[in-house]
Amino acid sequence: MKAFLFGWNPHKFEWAGLEADIEKLKTTGELIDNWSVASHKTVRPGDRAYVVRLGVEPKGIFASGYIASEPYLASRKGRIYHRINIAFDVLLNPEKERILTFDILKTGNLAGQTWSPQASGISIRPHLADEVEGVWLDFLGEHPKFGVI
Repeated sequence: MKAFLFGWNPHKFEWAGLEADIEKLKTTGELIDNWSVASHKTVRPGDRAYVVRLGVEPKGIFASGYIASEPYLASRKGRIYHRINIAFDVLLNPEKERILTFDILKTGNLAGQTWSPQASGISIRPHLADEVEGVWLDFLGEHPKFGVI
């Protein structure tokens, strides 16, 4: 399975409907949103997606899902970007809930991955994809929303 890392910086883009999106995912089991993707030549529907919060603490992974579209061109603020749709399976509010922070992501084998990407939608190193998924699932298993603490 290929995996990609998408960045969200609250200083650059306000996610005004974050709470509503969390509630929608919780009640319907469905939430699809679009993101810019640097690796537009290699990303495919079905690939794993992780979204990392950047710019302000806490920094780390707070959302995951699966790529739900082929890359497409879209305009934002007069610039053309490659974008994809992500079907989320987990969405946490970093202001109110624990997220998978850099202190965990920058240890062991995972230290070889860039967790603060300059561009959104970079490839996670193939040999780390399964490990990232395992660490994420372990984290969620300890998370009050998904498991037992």
